[in-house]
Amino acid sequence: MKAENRNALLWTAAGLGAVLLAKTIINKTREIDLRDKVVLITGGSRGLGLVLARQFAAEGAKIAICARDLEELQRAEEDLKERGADVFYATCDLQNKAEIGQMVNAVRMEFGQIDVLVNNAGIIQVTPVEHATEADYVEAMNTHFWASYHTIQEVLPEMKERGSGNIVNITSIGGKVAFPHLLPYAASKFALVGYSEGLRGELLKDGIYVTTIVPGLMRTGSPRNAFFKGQNEKEYAWFKLSDSLPFLSVSAEQAAHEIVTATKRCEAEHIISMPAKLGVMFHGVFPGLTSDLFSLVNTFLPAPGGIGDERLKGKHSETAASDNLLTALTDRAAEQNNETVN
Repeated sequence: MKAENRNALLWTAAGLGAVLLAKTIINKTREIDLRDKVVLITGGSRGLGLVLARQFAAEGAKIAICARDLEELQRAEEDLKERGADVFYATCDLQNKAEIGQMVNAVRMEFGQIDVLVNNAGIIQVTPVEHATEADYVEAMNTHFWASYHTIQEVLPEMKERGSGNIVNITSIGGKVAFPHLLPYAASKFALVGYSEGLRGELLKDGIYVTTIVPGLMRTGSPRNAFFKGQNEKEYAWFKLSDSLPFLSVSAEQAAHEIVTATKRCEAEHIISMPAKLGVMFHGVFPGLTSDLFSLVNTFLPAPGGIGDERLKGKHSETAASDNLLTALTDRAAEQNNETVN
C-alpha cells in the first residue's frame, strides 16, 4: 500500500474515532433521569408497547398507556401493577383526532404533565400490491403518520412552555427500505421517518428532543394480530418465520432496552439489529440495486389470489407451515406480551 493511501486511511479512521467520541460525550451530557417522569406510550396494551411500559416503569417512570381495546388495557394495567408500576390507561382510537385530545387531557388530569411521548401504535398489512387497496394506505397513514402527528401536536404546547420534553417515534426498517408485500406499511413509515427527522431539527431550540427509532424485525408476538391478504396462509407463514428467527430478529426485551436507552440519551436516531443497520447502509449506497434485488425476492413470495382483497388476521391464517419449532419464539412472545387473548 502506498504511503499516501495508508495515511489517508489513518486520517479517516482517526476522524471517525473523533466523531464517535464526540457523540458519546454529547449523549452523556444530555442523559436524562426517568425517575418520576411521565411516559405516555400509544399502543401500550400489548407487544412492544407493553414491553416498553415495563422497562420505562423499571426506570422509575410513571406510565400512561392507550389503546382501543379496554380488556387489553385492563390486562396490561394488571401486568404493570404487579411489577410495581404507577400506571394509568385510557381507551383511544388513534385514528380519531378528537379522541387523541381527550386521551392526552385524561393523562394530564391523572399525572399533571407528559414528559415523554412514545408513538408506538402500529398496524401491519401484508399483501401483494395487486390486493393493496386505497383503504389500506389510508389506514396505514392514519395509524402511523397522522396519529403520531396529532398526538405530538397535543403534547407540544406544554413541552414548549416547560422548555423540555422527549418525543420518541417508533418507525421501522420499512421506513428506510421498502420490502415487497408491505407497501402501505412502508409508505406510512417512510412518512413518519421524514417527519420525525425534520421535527428534531426544529424543536431542539425549544429544549425538546425527538428520537427516531428504526427497528428491524422484532419478536414481539405481533404477527398473529397483523392482517394478511391474497394467499393469506402463505403470506403469514413467511412473515411469521422471518419474525421468529434469532439471526434475523431481536427479542422485544432487547429492542425495548435499546429504545429506553436511546430515550435517556436523547439520541437523534437509533437503528435496532445488525441486519437492519446493514440494510440501511447498503440501501444508502446502492438504492437502485436494493430495489432490483427486492424484485428478485418478490418472485419467491406468494402470488396474488387466495382471498384477494379480503383480509384475515394472522391468528386466522395459521397452518403447519407457520406453527412449528421455527416459529416457537414468536408464539412465546405473543403469550408473554398480551397478544394471544383476542
